[in-house]
Amino acid sequence: MQLNPRQLVTQFAHLLQEDLFPVLRSAAGPLSRQLELLASVMAVVPLERMLSARRSATGRPAKDRAALATAFVAKAILNLPTTRDLISRLEVDECLRRFCGWPSLRALPHESKFSRAFDEFARTELPQQLHEAVIASTQQGRLIGHIARDSTAIPVRERYPETAAQKAAKAVQRKEKKSTGRTGRKKGSKGGFVRAKAADRGTRIQRQRHQKLERMLKELPRQCDTGTKRNSQGNEHSWRGYKLHLDVADGQLPISAVLTSASVHDSQVAIPLMTITSARVVHLYELMDSAYDAATIHEHSRRLNHVPIIAVHPRRGTKKPSQMQKVFPDQPTPQLTWAQRERYKTRTMSERVNARLKDEFGASQIRVRGAAKVMAHLMFGVLALTVDQWLRMAAPV
Repeated sequence: MQLNPRQLVTQFAHLLQEDLFPVLRSAAGPLSRQLELLASVMAVVPLERMLSARRSATGRPAKDRAALATAFVAKAILNLPTTRDLISRLEVDECLRRFCGWPSLRALPHESKFSRAFDEFARTELPQQLHEAVIASTQQGRLIGHIARDSTAIPVRERYPETAAQKAAKAVQRKEKKSTGRTGRKKGSKGGFVRAKAADRGTRIQRQRHQKLERMLKELPRQCDTGTKRNSQGNEHSWRGYKLHLDVADGQLPISAVLTSASVHDSQVAIPLMTITSARVVHLYELMDSAYDAATIHEHSRRLNHVPIIAVHPRRGTKKPSQMQKVFPDQPTPQLTWAQRERYKTRTMSERVNARLKDEFGASQIRVRGAAKVMAHLMFGVLALTVDQWLRMAAPV
């Protein structure tokens, strides 16, 4: 008999409580709530299968990769900022150490081995693949009503160098200042021609409709820079770092994630996220705020057989205001039905996922550098949050 998603999560939660947790308590002692979540995550993810597929037939075999991956999941669940804090916790917490796979204190690896293993996980995108496998095993066969799309700021302690374009622009300015004694571009210079040619190729959103997913993601900037965002009170705040874009399903389940530079506009990542999410789950409605109010995004969502519900952007001072229906739930909108207003209210689940990710799973304590490592750090937290939210669906209402 094939189980539906509700029966599947209920049966899995029953197995955890009746079979797995008693065995772990008898072997390692009392389990805290964080250790129970860690046991649930490792019971769902196909860690051994993912790691065995990466082993090479030649060279020195890598040891303890499963234990190290489990330790990094524990780092996200325990909300520890650095690897040194994780090692210190493993040294004093025998239950956690034995659960990760190190029977004694002497078997605990050196800090350098943790760093090398994390670098390997980041380069091979192991946490992203584990999260994708969890979504495939838990959400397959489930019809999802709503996907809420939003982004959140990821501040980091990282200096970012000048880009090649910035260096070239400064070199041109220095050359012009030396020759003319003043800054500024001369009339008829090459800069205007380059901008015209770029406009002829279309905007990034327009190109994405005809590109494959790999090409879309490759064109998105991922270097560390400065971003600015306006909150619900209308105040702007800036940060140095990155921006995490999430697609969240009903039940506050993160389905897909993309990391970009902090300066990338939210609308630039809408079509890549649509493509990733559509390949993983089946859903009906896509809920987005006014940052995604673009005709191309509307059209692409309908092209994927989805119903977009997007808040209208004011576009002050423009000659061509948006023709999209207004979907603010707190204002009277005669063009919008009651059902559409109620559906849009569920978009706040993406904000709750962002808040949990930062408060409980280490997204607000980034101590690594580089987009690949930052994404790996975040995805270990997203992986733990996904399993936690999936198990909460089995709780009686």
